[in-house]
Amino acid sequence: MRIPRRWTVSGRDPFEGIAFESRSSKISNPDGSVVFEAKDSVVPAGWSTVATDVLAQKYFRKAGVPRTGADGKPVLGADGKPVLGPETDARQVFRRLAGCWAHWGGKHGYFSSEEDSGAFHDELCWMLAKQLGSPNSPQWFNTGLHWAYGIEGPPQGHFYVDAETGRLERSRSAYERPQPHACFIQSVSDDLVNPGGIMDLWVREARIFKYGSGTGTNFSSLRGEGEPLSGGGRSSGLMSFLRIGDRAAGAIKSGGTTRRAAKMVCLDIDHPDIETFINWKASEEQKVGALVAGSHLCNRHMNAVIRACRESSDDHRFDPKKNPALAKALRAAKESCIPAGFLQRAIDLARQGHDAVSFEEFDTDWESKAYGTVAGQNSNNSVRINNAFFEALERDGTFGLKRRTDGKIVRHVPARALWDQIASAAWSCADPGLQFDTTINEWHTCPADGRINASNPCSEYMFLDDTACNLASLNLVAFLDPSNGRFDIEGYRHAIRLWTIVLEISVLMAQFPSAEIAKKSYEFRSLGLGYANLGTMLMRLGIPYDSPRALAITGTLTAILTGEAYATSAEMASELGAFPGFARNREPMLKVIRN
Repeated sequence: MRIPRRWTVSGRDPFEGIAFESRSSKISNPDGSVVFEAKDSVVPAGWSTVATDVLAQKYFRKAGVPRTGADGKPVLGADGKPVLGPETDARQVFRRLAGCWAHWGGKHGYFSSEEDSGAFHDELCWMLAKQLGSPNSPQWFNTGLHWAYGIEGPPQGHFYVDAETGRLERSRSAYERPQPHACFIQSVSDDLVNPGGIMDLWVREARIFKYGSGTGTNFSSLRGEGEPLSGGGRSSGLMSFLRIGDRAAGAIKSGGTTRRAAKMVCLDIDHPDIETFINWKASEEQKVGALVAGSHLCNRHMNAVIRACRESSDDHRFDPKKNPALAKALRAAKESCIPAGFLQRAIDLARQGHDAVSFEEFDTDWESKAYGTVAGQNSNNSVRINNAFFEALERDGTFGLKRRTDGKIVRHVPARALWDQIASAAWSCADPGLQFDTTINEWHTCPADGRINASNPCSEYMFLDDTACNLASLNLVAFLDPSNGRFDIEGYRHAIRLWTIVLEISVLMAQFPSAEIAKKSYEFRSLGLGYANLGTMLMRLGIPYDSPRALAITGTLTAILTGEAYATSAEMASELGAFPGFARNREPMLKVIRN
């Protein structure tokens, strides 16, 4: 493929003309204690403080990077080996990303010449520095660590398909092939410990979270509470396993940083446990409220009991029958439902000479101990609704919930009552979300290989089970000329073409958390390209969001993005062949494009 230059010049530094400066980044607790601090981080001068903080705190590699001196040569220690440390300059990150993409693309024949490969590298370096485009977080975390710095690590159970042989291979190291995909959809079977089953899914999820990615699964295959087991017992139900997965996700810091694991849980609306699932988070948030209120009340009343004991000098001060103040404190505590054991403990502490009791008070901060105590806080939850349910809702009829073991209807529920529960729970705690199953599958590009059952955590990726998608966003504001309000359409198209190639190369070079995902990613090569800052751009132009003009601009930019990405995909297919899953899905894919 030919790569024309738009922003850089051959033989010149791609960052020429871009000012860089040294900054500090710090995160502090409310009490002033420092959580994180990085001094002398070199970033483009035009970057905001937020962008600087994200790069320094999240995306700079913190160890294993060879240091270089002012002459550009590696700094050697007393033992003659390179001195290692963190990344400290944004240009290090830009070069390892663009360099890795250009390396894999050049190695596998994506470019017509070395000049085209060099142009691809330089243009991407420039776009990253000027914030015209950005890949998803796992690219910043993982891409180029081995290529640029030789960072290695023991294999973590990943797989890939060798593009030259078409064979499935097991990864030999942790970073030789990165995990650049942010979005995964995984299947789960109604099996406890075998591959593809429930406990195996938690391992695969951990592998995804470790490298900064997110995953979604439809759990409708798991039997409901009370359904028969092959051994003669009864199932503990879907929710018991969802709680295990929730705790496992909560224990993992995504990408090794302070970002939480990203997880989507989907359930079909005809599952026997659907009502418990709908109300799961709302119920757990009520527990948080009870914990917070209860902890404050316990602290207040237990200390009131101790004071009532200590403020009396009478020999019977610990006897509520003879100490009116104590009796009054105990009555007030019991009216607030303080457990009797807690109150007896307060009296015993007073008898032992204590002036107060230390009872921890909780708060409603989403990262607090209270939220850490309850379940369901580490996933987005969605109900998959088909047209059959909406038809029942429209006629105010009943809807059947089906057993997973044999598909028989276990009970009928009023559709309106189920709909009201969804609305009430979502109003209460913002979950569950809705996924319109029938409509989604009507717009499925590859139905010959199965239906769409779930999404990634943010729901911008919906495709076959056991597939992955890597993403990038174009910054619309960066294409807007602030002096005259003109939008650089040709620059936008140029960026779309290059970032589509980046995403395709990222599939080529990636490793995946399971053999099935590696195979399907090779066969379907799903990519995700979008844009950011649409609202900001419209605001700067003084155009109301919901006006006909705003809708026309949005439609135009979306159409250009879609059309240019598809044109680039066709261009790559003419050079490298169509993706292996295309032939059997040709007609439905062309139907979706026509739509």
